[in-house]
Amino acid sequence: MEKPPAQMTVIGISKPGGPEVLLPETRPVPSPGPGEILVKVAAAGVNRPDVAQRSGAYPPPPGASDLPGLEVAGEVVALGAGSHKHKLGDKVMSLVAGGGYAPYTIAQDAQAMAVPPALSMLEAGATPETLMTVWHNVFERGALKPGETLLIHGGSSGIGTMAIQLAKAFGSKVIVTVGSKEKASACLKLGADHAINYKTEDFVAEVKKVTSGTGANVILDMVGGDYIERNYDAAAIDGRVVQIALLGGPKATVNFARLMVKRLHHTGSTLRPRSNADKAAMVSAIEAMVMPLLREGRVKPVIDSSFPLEKAADAHRRMETSEHIGKIVLTP
Repeated sequence: MEKPPAQMTVIGISKPGGPEVLLPETRPVPSPGPGEILVKVAAAGVNRPDVAQRSGAYPPPPGASDLPGLEVAGEVVALGAGSHKHKLGDKVMSLVAGGGYAPYTIAQDAQAMAVPPALSMLEAGATPETLMTVWHNVFERGALKPGETLLIHGGSSGIGTMAIQLAKAFGSKVIVTVGSKEKASACLKLGADHAINYKTEDFVAEVKKVTSGTGANVILDMVGGDYIERNYDAAAIDGRVVQIALLGGPKATVNFARLMVKRLHHTGSTLRPRSNADKAAMVSAIEAMVMPLLREGRVKPVIDSSFPLEKAADAHRRMETSEHIGKIVLTP
């Protein structure tokens, strides 16, 4: 195996702003510290938090790389002290706290997962962030059970397309909201039971209709804003609403009586600031519960498009159109 070079060309955020602020810069190739591995990146997923960080709204946590990029797949080319889970030459995919928009990046040994042969490296680069977000929020926080109904807002997003597949694989019913016919058919093809076009239909009324008036047991919401009150309306008795983003705004006026009358749980989380121990625990659960599905090819990320690393600005423009279905990936 060739030794990593001393320098590399990465894509950094030159200043807060639009996609055009993503510019190449030269950085030293990092060295892995205790419990870390150095990954030669084959593919890096593009996620909404990257767009937020670029615009100045989502600073990296203390100690993390200031480069965007929260997930990568590639080859292990150096090991830090005490890193025993993976060995040199292993193909891995991993969540990273930042630094994915680069030819080489540091990952935590305990957070990296072996790439199953059923996934291409491109697909593997689009997997860790959505897999961990969906697993933790839908199954750990939302406690979705077989036979229950999951409502996913933004069903055609990277997170939505992963959530559809996992929920169906574990025996639940799935309803999605989408903004176009094309997105609806993509979600139905993936296994969603019902797709609601939020631009032309009232999702509350439709959810009640297709659940015979019961409502959704778990709601995965990235919108917030005026969806919060509508989610309470669309939820079943003892329903769980899980907030993972607030694209429609962080504030709402809500009648909280519904929370009591329906005995709802409204929870939420973000992944990036979680401790390494928390993330490693999620990875262990995923390796036990979800890896078999990935190995069998029953679950895999939907790839919308891929761009060379130097065209990261174009990848961000694609994401900001919201026309994408599934994941956008960068290839160094």
